[in-house]
Formats: sequence, structure tokens, C-alpha cells
Amino acid sequence: MTYKVVLRQSEEGFSVSVPGLPGCWSQGATEQEALENVRDAIQEYLSVVAEQVRGGEVREVEVAV
Repeated sequence: MTYKVVLRQSEEGFSVSVPGLPGCWSQGATEQEALENVRDAIQEYLSVVAEQVRGGEVREVEVAV
């Protein structure tokens, strides 16, 4: 699965957010480090979502882009 991310460079390095996952972001000293860190953040985010919906009646919908 792929996610669009937004990189922003600052004096401290790079921050990266995931617009499709509100509140999911990370940072790193380099662009590569920030992207690696956001992969971990996405996995953790999705793990929390899976826990929150456990036992619920979940459906999936397809949306054309």
C-alpha cells in the first residue's frame, strides 16, 4: 500500500506528514531518515486503527480518484 506524504525542510532537518492519515507525521535529520521514520509512523497508526475497529462491523468502500 502506498501513501502520499508531504516533506518540508527546515533548519533542523525534514518533517513529513501523511495527509490521508490525520495526525500521522514524523521527522528526520535527512530526507531519507524522515521517510524511513514515517513508514514506522504509518505502521503504528494503522495498528491503532485496527485495534479500534476490532469487534466492530467494518465495511470497505471503493472510491474512484
